[in-house]
Amino acid sequence: MFIDYLAVMLINLVAGLFLLAYYIYRGIDDSDQKRWSPGFAITGIIGFATGLHMVLTWPLPGPYNIAFGDTELLFGVLFLAASLSLALNWSLFSVSIYALFAGFVAIEVGARIINKSLTTEPLVAGIGFILTGLTGVFLAPALYWLKARPFRIIFVIIAIVAALIWAFVGYDAYWTHFVSFARWVPATLKK
Repeated sequence: MFIDYLAVMLINLVAGLFLLAYYIYRGIDDSDQKRWSPGFAITGIIGFATGLHMVLTWPLPGPYNIAFGDTELLFGVLFLAASLSLALNWSLFSVSIYALFAGFVAIEVGARIINKSLTTEPLVAGIGFILTGLTGVFLAPALYWLKARPFRIIFVIIAIVAALIWAFVGYDAYWTHFVSFARWVPATLKK
């Protein structure tokens, strides 16, 4: 049996998307940008650590390491960079440019999951990836060019719907993993 920490990765994604949605809704105009840094840092550290480990070790079967590991690593790096930028009062512009390309990766992964019927719920996972990717694609416009309230609200809705999809998948993974891993024993304890 393989090691599966996908549930914690998904819930980290949920927390990050909700944090991002709230930041776009209210935080952009906050006079104290530093107060947002710890939340972005927590999300970034978990995303970076789990994503990097998955990319380097491939603990999941088949292409799931690419789909979840690569995207979580990109997500984690983005949140770490955002945290650092907010803490040091740097512009988020270069972070949002990176988010554009990471967003395209997530959209492609979502389309491929739907196309190849991967995961137990390919349409749900595919839409989750696509919507998450759209938050990356539209981050720069939300931060810099389309600051009008209606556009921000659309961005927030996309981020929240993506977060709710991943919450459904992530909390379900916690629920089912308790049963599927109930008899798992590490190699060091096997007789």
